[in-house]
Amino acid sequence: MEFAGEVESIGDKVRTWKVGDRVFGIIGGGGQAEYVTIPENHLARIPDNLDWAEAAAVPEVFMTAHDALFTQCGVTTGEHVLIHAAGSGVGTAAIQLVKAAGAFAYGTSRTAEKLERAREFGLTASIVVGDDPMKFAEAVKEWTNGAGVNVILDLVGAAYLKANLQSLATKGRLIFVGTTSGSKAEIDYAIVMGRRLKIMGTSLRTRSAEEKATATLLFAQQVVPLLATGAVRPVIDKIFPIEDVRAAHQRIESNESFGKVVLMIG
Repeated sequence: MEFAGEVESIGDKVRTWKVGDRVFGIIGGGGQAEYVTIPENHLARIPDNLDWAEAAAVPEVFMTAHDALFTQCGVTTGEHVLIHAAGSGVGTAAIQLVKAAGAFAYGTSRTAEKLERAREFGLTASIVVGDDPMKFAEAVKEWTNGAGVNVILDLVGAAYLKANLQSLATKGRLIFVGTTSGSKAEIDYAIVMGRRLKIMGTSLRTRSAEEKATATLLFAQQVVPLLATGAVRPVIDKIFPIEDVRAAHQRIESNESFGKVVLMIG
C-alpha cells in the first residue's frame, strides 16, 4: 500500500512519512481487499529491494515469529530453537530469524519435502513427525546430547504438548502460536515445575492498538533492516490474482504450500 499521511509516533520514537511511501503492516482481518484503513503506527516502510508480492508475504509471518521468539521468549545467541510446521509462512520466517540471531534452528513437518526445502533457510536439523509426536522428542535428545532445546515455537497445538515438554531443557520456554491439531491437552505439572519451564500463548490479532504499535516498531527496528540486506527474505509459495481467491484458499488447505500464498490486486 502507499502512505497518505505525514507523521506517526510511538512514545519518544518518531518516524516521518512521505505521501507515496511504500508501507506494510498488520491488520485485524479483512486484508483481502483493495483498500484498508489502518493506524499509522501499525505500518513500517517497505525496503526498496522487495516488490509488492514479496512485501505482502512479510508482515504477518515475520512479525508473528519475531514477537514470539524474541519479544516473548527472549531467544539469544547460541540457544537451540525447535520450530514446528517449519515449512509454513511463520515457520520459514522463524528459521531465518533464529539463524540471523546466531542461534540454532531445528524443524518438524509432516512431509520430508518441506524440510528439505527449509534447509536453505538455516535449519540445523529436522525430522518428519507423521502420527507420532514423540519422534521429535527423541530427535531433540540426539541433537542436543540430552540437554533439550531452549525454546519451542509451536504452530501445531495440542497433539504436540507431551512431546514438547519432553523436549525442553531446564528453564526452557514453550510458546503456542497455532492450534491446528486442537486446543486441549493434558499437562504434566511435574515436568513443568521440575525443569522450571515457561509456557506462553500469543496472538497478534487479539492485542490492543498500542500493543500492535509496539510490535510494529520492534519489527521496523530489528527485522526490516535484515530484509533490506537480504539476510532474511519472504518465502512465496504461489501468487494468485484476486479473481482466483478460491483457488488460493484451496492451495492453503491442501497442505502442499511452502511459505506464503499471495493474492495480487490489479
